[in-house]
Amino acid sequence: MTNDLRKMVREDCLRVLGEASRSFEVLQDGVLLMTGGTGFMGAWVAETVAFLNDHYRFDIRLQLLSKRASQFAERAPHLATRKDIQLIEQNVLNIVELSDEVNWIIHAASDPDGRSHATDAVGTLRTIVRGTDALLQAASRLSNLRKILHVSSGLIYGAPGEKTRNICEGFVGGVDCAAPGQTYVEGKRAAETICAAYRSQMRLPIVTVRPFAFLGPYQLLDRPWAANNFIRDGLRGGPIRIQGDGQTVRSYMYPADMAWWLLTILARGPSGAAYNLGSPHGIALTDLAEKIVSLLPQPVKIVTRTMGLNAPAATRLVPDITLAKESLGLEIKTDLDAAIRLALQWYRAV
Repeated sequence: MTNDLRKMVREDCLRVLGEASRSFEVLQDGVLLMTGGTGFMGAWVAETVAFLNDHYRFDIRLQLLSKRASQFAERAPHLATRKDIQLIEQNVLNIVELSDEVNWIIHAASDPDGRSHATDAVGTLRTIVRGTDALLQAASRLSNLRKILHVSSGLIYGAPGEKTRNICEGFVGGVDCAAPGQTYVEGKRAAETICAAYRSQMRLPIVTVRPFAFLGPYQLLDRPWAANNFIRDGLRGGPIRIQGDGQTVRSYMYPADMAWWLLTILARGPSGAAYNLGSPHGIALTDLAEKIVSLLPQPVKIVTRTMGLNAPAATRLVPDITLAKESLGLEIKTDLDAAIRLALQWYRAV
């Protein structure tokens, strides 16, 4: 990573955190373990912790556990070589013991890529369900544990229709558990139940977040998500291809905001609570593509591919963030236009 990109991330952290860093001062001098810690979410937690340690002397020691830790060292050497960040190459399924010095845990070990859910449905389910159980069993023996943040998914709400309002945490949606590709969603639903069981029986302090969609640095443009693909195709000169009629509605949170929310919810969210993690500002895919094109330096064509009578109905999957806003003071600090501009700046430079 170039110095310019590192500077860009640090500026994002400073802009988003500012005085908000006080919301998780309780994490100071602690040891934070993050499973699945070398992916997109882990990279931003690591950047934020490094920023807090360098600028506010938080002295957090971060342990990033992943079966692909060595790849993270190649992807972000400026983080992997820090003394306050430790890489642990281990599959979450094989966790038996954790260091007793661990105070805080973010459990994010799972692959959100829908292609792997289809090609390795059994492995997807095993990683989420058995991995969550293995982690919580090991965490139950820690004597200095303060709290666990379980990363679930906004997909557990199902696929609400296009006229559905923003989804609050109490919404109970329907999921076809036998449908192809649903192992990820069902695994996340089961993992929340496992967390509830450990809270009840073993008194583990666990708070849950349900992430929606994100847009920004460290995401991989070859993943099968509309915003990533639109940016990739736009930077290549187009055309940008929209599958379906483009009326599906999603919302996008910038990752610096995401990391601030994660650490705040870990520090201040009460055990047993669940919070949506995402932007409440929905946008249709057609409008998203047009917005991206408007921010490109050259004109790019947008092509809509209609799928005939068997095309799936347009859906709206956008979170209601009232709970996080009113109880924890969280908000969206990076609007969609800024997120797209920053993402384009990042991907042009990498």
